[in-house]
Amino acid sequence: MEKWNLIIDVENCENCNNCALATKDEHIGNDFPTYAAPMPARGHDWIKIGRRVRGVTPMVDVAYLPVTCNQCDNAPCVDAAGDGSVFKRADGIVIIDPVKAKGRRDIVGACPYGAISWNEELQLPQKWIFDAHLLDNGWKEPRATQACSTGCMRALKVEDAQMRTIAAEQKLEVLKPALGTRPRVYYKNLHLWNKCFIGGSVTAEINGVVECVGDAKVVVLKNDKPIGDAKTDFFGDFKVDRIEPKSGSYKVQISHPQHGSALVTAIVEESNYLGSIRLEK
Repeated sequence: MEKWNLIIDVENCENCNNCALATKDEHIGNDFPTYAAPMPARGHDWIKIGRRVRGVTPMVDVAYLPVTCNQCDNAPCVDAAGDGSVFKRADGIVIIDPVKAKGRRDIVGACPYGAISWNEELQLPQKWIFDAHLLDNGWKEPRATQACSTGCMRALKVEDAQMRTIAAEQKLEVLKPALGTRPRVYYKNLHLWNKCFIGGSVTAEINGVVECVGDAKVVVLKNDKPIGDAKTDFFGDFKVDRIEPKSGSYKVQISHPQHGSALVTAIVEESNYLGSIRLEK
């Protein structure tokens, strides 16, 4: 059968928080029996948006990562509850029963994504329910995706085989795959959050003047094996991405048929901007 999934494109998230605000607007002070008790006005963020800054001036980028309940197929919270107070619906959505789960603070710590919050007033663990109450009443998507101003967050209901095909074609990833929780929240361009880049600015002396060199070929090597490449832009800048953090030493080969070549070393702890690199004939 078809099941709900969420795709989040990290590259398009601008931290507008519309998804989080729409969720708060839907759930704060509103009781949806069998789905969710009211969300408290303060202290809960059922959709959290993290921020990561990579690089140093003048080559810096910022990524925002929305994190919420991953609606896992192997949900640790379901196992931790053990009594049906947390359950997974046939359409893939995980629900914390607002009656049966009362007093079960232990369920909060079961989520490896930090997506479950504790409602002190109601003595209840709570999380985002994918707005299942709206979907069951004919809505085509939850309010969080409806409110997304950049289209970075998309809900879709498809069969698992089709979702696997979509994930492969779009190179989607999940958070903490080694846990084996089988999340139904997928991320595009996750490398902006969990990988590093090597960048730099290439120049050469041209007719006695130092100028930027565009269209130079850049190859990054690890243990003398190419692991990434790029070409410099009009301003002589390049960026080779998807490099593992804290992965040590790399060689960067730069060449241009008219202006010469350069070989530099880059040490990657975090993203590394190598500064200005001069080509020599």
